[in-house]
Amino acid sequence: MNQTVLLASAAFLQAPRVWLCVLLASLCLSSPAQNDDTWEQLFDQTGQLEDTESDLWEQTYEELNDIASQKIDINHCTREDLSRLPFLSSQQIMDIMEYRDKARRLETTMELRLVPSLDKLTADLLQRFVTIRPDSANTRFPSFAQLMRYGRHELVGTVHAPFYRRKGDRNGYLGYPYKHWLRYTFSSQGRVKAGLIASQDAGEPFFSAQNATGYDFYSAYLMVNRWGRVKAAIVGRYRLRFGMGLILNNSFGMGKLNTLATLGRSANHIFAHSSRMEANYLQGAAATVRLTKHLDLTAFASWRKIDVTLGPDSASIATILQTGYHRTESEMRRRRNASTTLWGGNLSYFNNGWHVGITAFATSYDKPLRPNTNQVYRRWYPTGKQFWNASVDYGYISDRLNISGETATGDCGQVATINSLSYQLWSNLALLALQRYYPYKYYAPYSNSFAEGGSIQNESGVFVGVNWTPTRYLSLRAYTDMAYFAWPKYQASAASHSYDNFAQATYTRGHWSWLVRYRIKMREKNATSTTIPSTEKAAQPTLAMKTEQRARWAVGYANDRYDLRLQADVAHCHIGEKNSFGWMATANGATSWRWLQIAATAAYFHTDDFDSRIYTYERSVRYSFSFPSFFGEGMRMALQLRADLSDQWMVIAKLGCTRYFDRSTIGTGLQQLNSHSMTDLDLQVRLKL
Repeated sequence: MNQTVLLASAAFLQAPRVWLCVLLASLCLSSPAQNDDTWEQLFDQTGQLEDTESDLWEQTYEELNDIASQKIDINHCTREDLSRLPFLSSQQIMDIMEYRDKARRLETTMELRLVPSLDKLTADLLQRFVTIRPDSANTRFPSFAQLMRYGRHELVGTVHAPFYRRKGDRNGYLGYPYKHWLRYTFSSQGRVKAGLIASQDAGEPFFSAQNATGYDFYSAYLMVNRWGRVKAAIVGRYRLRFGMGLILNNSFGMGKLNTLATLGRSANHIFAHSSRMEANYLQGAAATVRLTKHLDLTAFASWRKIDVTLGPDSASIATILQTGYHRTESEMRRRRNASTTLWGGNLSYFNNGWHVGITAFATSYDKPLRPNTNQVYRRWYPTGKQFWNASVDYGYISDRLNISGETATGDCGQVATINSLSYQLWSNLALLALQRYYPYKYYAPYSNSFAEGGSIQNESGVFVGVNWTPTRYLSLRAYTDMAYFAWPKYQASAASHSYDNFAQATYTRGHWSWLVRYRIKMREKNATSTTIPSTEKAAQPTLAMKTEQRARWAVGYANDRYDLRLQADVAHCHIGEKNSFGWMATANGATSWRWLQIAATAAYFHTDDFDSRIYTYERSVRYSFSFPSFFGEGMRMALQLRADLSDQWMVIAKLGCTRYFDRSTIGTGLQQLNSHSMTDLDLQVRLKL
C-alpha cells in the first residue's frame, strides 16, 4: 500500500498546477488561523448533508445561505421565522421562545447557549443565522421612504471557468464552456424582500440562438412580511410547504437525519424561490392572512412553463424533466414546451400547542401525461391532464411531546398517511418514531416527504430514532428504518424490502472536536449472474440483498490561530459474490490575516468502482452547494481565497483540481474529457450597499 501511495504521489506532482495547489495547501495547514467557522462547516458536523439522496438539498443550502446573509432578529422573530431553520426541533423552537419571553430581551446571541435543549453544536450553528437589532417603538409597517432608507442591496456575480474542454465543447454544445450567474437581493427591516437571479449553465448559448435575451434562466420575486393581517405575501417565483409535505412541498427536503434532528416537526411556509434551480418552483402569487389570533388562511396560484419529453404523437407528455440543461439542439427542443397550472389554499389553526390544517389544490397540464407504463415499475405513473389533492395535517406540541401527522388523498382514489411521535424523556434525551404508508396507486405531483424510495408512492415503513446528549459536549444520534415496497420498483422486479441503520457521535470541548459515524444500508435489487452466489445459481432467485456500509472519522482543532480538520471515510458495497471497497483521507486547513482568508483541502481516494464511491462536503463560493462524490483512484486539491476589501466589496476565488491515476479519460458522451485531470476556477464578487 505504501508503494502505491508513493508512486501515485510522484505521478501527481508532475502536474505544475496541482503541485502549486499542494504547496499552498501545506502552507495553509501550517499557518495561523482565526477561529471563525462558517455555518457550512458546523452544519456538515450535524451529519444532515449525508442525506444526498434528497433532490431538495441544493435548495435547502441556498435558503440557508440567504438566511445567513439576512439574519433573523432573535428578539422580534416569530415561531414561523425560526422554523425556517431545518436543524431546529419544535421543542427547541418552543424553548427559545420561552427563554426570550422570560428574559424579555436577549442582549447577546451567546445567551442561546443557556437554552436547555440546545447542545453546543446546535447553539453555535444557530448563532450564524440570528442577530440582535435595536428595539423600535414603531410597530407599524414602514413607509416606502423608510424601506428605501434602511434597505440593503446585495449583488453577487459568479463565474465557473474550466481549464479544459469536453467533447461537447468542441462539437455538440451550443454555447461556451463557462458557467456564470448573477444574484440581486434587496431587503429592508425584515418586512420587504425582492430578488432577481440570472443563471447560465456551461454549454448553453448566451445572447445568441434561442437565448437572444441573454441568460438561459431568470427568476424574480417580491415578498412582504407582517403587513397588517398579511403575515406573508409574494409575487413572482416562490415555493411552498404545508404539513409534512405529503401533497405539497417544494421547499426543504425531509431526509432521515433532518427528520431526526427536527424530531419530525411539520411546518406551513411561503418561501421565495431564490435558487438557481430551474425546476420545482411555482410562479404567480401566494399570501397568508391572519383571520383570527389562531387561524390563518393561505391562498396560492401558479402558472409556469416546464421542460418535457413529448410522446410519439408530439401532443402528449412522456416525461417531465428537472435538469434545466439546454445545451444541445435536442435539449432545446424540450425547453419549456409545456405548461402547468396550480391553484389552491390552506387553512391552519394553532392554539396552546394544538394545530390542524387543511390543504387542497388542483393542477392541470396543457398536454396530457402519457408516460410509458409498459415497464412494470411505471405501471401506476399518473396519466391525464387534470389532478387534485387534499390533505389534513394535525399535531400537538408541548415541552416534552410532539405529535405530527398528515393524511392525504386525491383523484387517484387512494389514502396516504405519515405520522410521527417524539418524546423528550429528559432534557438531554429525545425519542422519535415515524410511520408512513404510501399506496402504489397514490400520486401527488408536488409532494416531497419522508421516504426511502425517492417518491411518495409505493412505500410503507417504520423509522425509530434517538437524540441523546449525555453531556453538553457529547451528542449521540442513531436511527433504524425499515421499508417495504409492495409493487416492483426500478431495479427490483418484485416486491422488496430495505433496511437502514445509522449511528453518530460528536464530541466538542475546548478547541477540539471529534466525529464518528457508521451507516449500514440494505436493499433488495434484481439479481444477476454475477451477484447470485454460486451455490444458489440453480435456483435463480429474483432479488438479492445489496448491502452498503459507510463510516467516517474526523477530528478538528481550532483556536485563535489554527483551524485544522482531518477526516477519513470508508465505504464497502456487497451484493452476492461482488464486493466493492473504497476509502478517502482528507485534510482541511484555514487561516486569516486582516482582510484575507485562506482555506485549503487535500484528499486522496481509492475505491474499487462507483458502488464504493465517497461523498464529502467541500467549501465553495457562496450560494453554491458542493458535495461531490469520488471513485477510482486519485487526489483532490482545492484552494480558496476570500478578500474582504471593505464593508461593501468581497471577492472569493477557488481553484480546484482532481487528478485520477486509473484512467486517461473522464466522463462519457458529450461530457467526456480526454485527460486524467481536471482543474476549475470559481470567481465570485459581492457588493453590499
